[in-house]
Amino acid sequence: MLNISDNNKHAMAHLDRYKTITGLKTRPHYKILNRIITVVSLIALVTLFLPWTQNISGKGAVTTLKPNQRPQSIQSVISGRIEKWYVQEGDFVKKGDTILFISEIKEDYMDPNLVENTKNQLDAKSHALDSYNSKYGALANQIVSIQTEKGLKLVQAKNKLKQAQFKIKSDSIDLVAVKTQLKIANTQFNRAVQLNSEGLKALTDVEEKRLKQQEVEAKIITQENKLLTTKNEYINAQVELNRIEAEYSEKVAKAESDQFTARSNQFDTEAQVNKLKNQYANYSIRNGMYYIKAAQNGYINRALQAGIGETIKEGTPIATIMPSDYDVAVETFVNPLDLPLISTGDKVRIWFDGWPTIVFSGWPDMSYGTFGGKIVAVEKFISDNGKFRVLIAPDVDEDPWPKQLSMGSGAQTIALLNTVPVWFELWRTMNGFPPDYYEAPTKSSKSKEKK
Repeated sequence: MLNISDNNKHAMAHLDRYKTITGLKTRPHYKILNRIITVVSLIALVTLFLPWTQNISGKGAVTTLKPNQRPQSIQSVISGRIEKWYVQEGDFVKKGDTILFISEIKEDYMDPNLVENTKNQLDAKSHALDSYNSKYGALANQIVSIQTEKGLKLVQAKNKLKQAQFKIKSDSIDLVAVKTQLKIANTQFNRAVQLNSEGLKALTDVEEKRLKQQEVEAKIITQENKLLTTKNEYINAQVELNRIEAEYSEKVAKAESDQFTARSNQFDTEAQVNKLKNQYANYSIRNGMYYIKAAQNGYINRALQAGIGETIKEGTPIATIMPSDYDVAVETFVNPLDLPLISTGDKVRIWFDGWPTIVFSGWPDMSYGTFGGKIVAVEKFISDNGKFRVLIAPDVDEDPWPKQLSMGSGAQTIALLNTVPVWFELWRTMNGFPPDYYEAPTKSSKSKEKK
């Protein structure tokens, strides 16, 4: 009924005459309830204006800050057969401790004296290289000696050539003198013949002049033969000079050819020596790889290969080791929507699985059992779970993290953002806005607006 008419007002007014109705109006617990509602309303109203710290929550696990401090597997660089284990799961090993011994399975390396034989080959080739170096030096000295001898021979041949030249000149002068004597002898003979015909000279004088003329003619023939012989000697000296030049040039060319051959063999031997050095170093290093050693101090978590006589390939994980010295950190993941709101250096509150914790996300100071951290790295590429990975390190200004933390244990994080009133956070949540969507104006911005 809408009670539009005034007919029922009179009926209600007549109810006040009943004591029961009057008693209900004056009962004291209604006053207490009103007071409680008033106090609760005031408390709720005050609570709306209390400061609230916006945050971004995430789940992750305990890890290490540096990659080399995380659990890692020990692998074999070479293939082989397991012969002996020196550790068991849970053992603590130091850097360089032997974990496993394997034997060779490749036929190219089964010779037990492989390294020694390679060393002997290397020594032999090194001696051969020294021999080629000595041969090259000896040939160089031989070339110098040939060049020196060639110079002396050429000087000697040139001297003979000059002697032949001088002798030709001398014989030519002698020939001219003989010819002059012949003219004189002819003149004297003709004069003697004429004087004899006039009766002034005896026939004996004429015969003497004829004899002398014949002697001079014989001298001319002898002198001409001598001049021709000298010219032949000059030609022979020139031929000898050319022969010496050709002979010693051939000797030098042959010595240089032998020298180049020695140099070529030297380079070839040097290449073989370097190759043998490489093989010797590889074989020596491979011998040291039969003993698989720990790369750092840590604990053997699990043996991935079991048994004696089992064959493994190169790169096969054999065991896992957890380093004993590490810088603890937390690896957490945030939604892509919250990624722009966090950056390196932001403070984070963390609580670990297995530690008693009471958390008030909006009031971190009232939380119990949480530990402080700082963001040190934010991944730039999304992970397989559709979130972005964030790495958190301990905050040096906060209490230290528990030493009993184990790698891989769970952790939950709250990244602290701006502090806003509770009513603002409720309004943001109801409207579906992300944290820090609206920023309160700072004092500097207000002063700029006034100006």
